[in-house]
Amino acid sequence: MSTKTNSRAAASRRRPRRDPDAKTFPPTRLVGLIGKEPSAWTVDDLIFLFKEQGLRLVSLMHVGGDGWLKTLDFVPRSENHLRDILEGGERADGSSLFRGTGIEVGRSDIVLRPRLESAFLDPFASLPTLAVLCGHFGRDGRPLPESPDTIVRAAYERLREKTGIDLFALGEVEYFLGKRPEESDVYGADDRGYHASSPFVFGEELRRRALEALAEIGLPIKYGHSEVGYIGARDTDDFIWEQHEVEFALTSLPQAAEAVALAHWVLRNLAHKRGMRASFDPIMRKGHAGSGLHFHFSPVVKGKHAADRTAAGTFKEPAKWLLGGLVHLGAALMAFGNRTGGSFARLSQGKESPHSVMWGDADRRALVRIPISARTEKGRLVSPPTIEFRLPDGSAHPYLLLAGVAQAVAWGAGAKGLDRILADTDSGRIDRNRRAAEPIPHNFEDVVLAIRNHRGVFEEGGIFPKRLIDRTIEELSSM
Repeated sequence: MSTKTNSRAAASRRRPRRDPDAKTFPPTRLVGLIGKEPSAWTVDDLIFLFKEQGLRLVSLMHVGGDGWLKTLDFVPRSENHLRDILEGGERADGSSLFRGTGIEVGRSDIVLRPRLESAFLDPFASLPTLAVLCGHFGRDGRPLPESPDTIVRAAYERLREKTGIDLFALGEVEYFLGKRPEESDVYGADDRGYHASSPFVFGEELRRRALEALAEIGLPIKYGHSEVGYIGARDTDDFIWEQHEVEFALTSLPQAAEAVALAHWVLRNLAHKRGMRASFDPIMRKGHAGSGLHFHFSPVVKGKHAADRTAAGTFKEPAKWLLGGLVHLGAALMAFGNRTGGSFARLSQGKESPHSVMWGDADRRALVRIPISARTEKGRLVSPPTIEFRLPDGSAHPYLLLAGVAQAVAWGAGAKGLDRILADTDSGRIDRNRRAAEPIPHNFEDVVLAIRNHRGVFEEGGIFPKRLIDRTIEELSSM
């Protein structure tokens, strides 16, 4: 056998086995290329992939204090340099990434450390690029307390340790696409866009491409569809706007936060490349449908979803803790989930947006809703039951918001009088008794008051640094 044949045989033995179904199930592209599940990926796997696929750049991606996705790009000089990037990451300026959180400018070096299981091929890079999401670490080698990534992971783990709950979540990412009108346009009807199909919506192709890109990155997608909102062009805005939604499948709390950040990044990139605009603003124009960022939650205990009711019609304990935490702390959570003046315009105009501190089975006015779950004809659930938090919108910082929800559930697990809280905020009882429910805040002053009163819940266990809560209060007070 020739030397060339020997080398090919050796390469064949080293090459990861490819899953014949990888192009379809799962859609994650690197699972098919590497031949392993992400949790099993190693530095050697990614180096092999980098060389085999002829990749040119490595992009370390991470979320800053503002909730936006950041990038640090490398052109590896050698295999050893590539290994150093993937194993050790790189330093960055923490005072610039996390302004106002108390990181001193003179001691602001932090480290971006890659999480190998998050790697994906950048679908928008002009050169073939391997992207890897990173966490943030301080000089002491520990996760950086001021990092939103650290905060949501710490809150998630604290909840697991304190209650045994593995909290799963999914985000409903609503957004508007805008473009200049053309003579050939055949779409446009406010409040009639829900589940509309092409040619009556112009954003269908972009939305479907977004679903494909997000799935290839490795995010679990549930579905996508057009939404009710449509805004015609005016003298002050020559764009027409239509609303769409991408909904993810349930996944762990940190991954759910990551999914929202990546969805914004993908949708903005796709819109930019097509000469369109993508907007996640809570309200585009008064009187029209706003864009929420509803989150569905499912507390998982010993591998079983526990958001459903018992045979007697009562909620199981984990669901009660979640419900109670959300209604009790919903106003304070607005500090992380409703961060612009448009947030209050969306909530005040009443287009299926919550306006009262209550929960209900079908009441879209409520802060928290219990949606139905799809079943087969034989009664088998095809998706786990969830509890929907309807208050947040597109201005939310998903990492801090979901960390706050985890802290709220931990509070609910130890709260006294939880049954009374749930009884007092049950929309059905409120309606039957013909009494007014407590309104949700409709200005930043009330949100600041709420987070001041409940900051101890968020800071418990050292999850939210005191300086971060101080900065949040300062920012909201100045708006």
